[in-house]
Amino acid sequence: MRPERQDGTSGNGLLVPMAWMYAEYIADEMLRTGDLMEPSTLEYRAGRDALALTVFLSDGAVPDALPAARLDELRVLTAYGAEWCGWVRERLGVLGTVPAAGADPDLALARAAWRWLEETELLAADLDAIGAPAREAVGDGPDAEEAAQVWTPAWQLGLPLGHLAIHLH
Repeated sequence: MRPERQDGTSGNGLLVPMAWMYAEYIADEMLRTGDLMEPSTLEYRAGRDALALTVFLSDGAVPDALPAARLDELRVLTAYGAEWCGWVRERLGVLGTVPAAGADPDLALARAAWRWLEETELLAADLDAIGAPAREAVGDGPDAEEAAQVWTPAWQLGLPLGHLAIHLH
């Protein structure tokens, strides 16, 4: 059961997305501790959102600290991009079928994070390119750097960053 609190005195109080905020906090702490990326970058946001989604969707219980077994589970979940992507879609779909899901602020924030990760493309190094033939063909300078970069969905950058942060934790 995801923890939620109602603020206010009436029965129509504000639902506070505590589970999502906790998942974001855990992801942010892991990334900051790993010191892998400047927190003001889009790449950092991609890593934080991917890791927060993994924490949020992996288990509804919110532990006081992440035990070693939980870290191992997060390492496994973030290890392979295509499998992770399908797992996120499946888990978001399952959670969306729970009664009163439309009123769940945690789920709404998780879906918004997933939409951003899926729809936003970031310019990044082309990890599929091997060696420096593209640089030699283009020469040195800004054109060479552009030739070695491709547009990629944010989750494809964020997931390996989150995975590395887990290993460094």
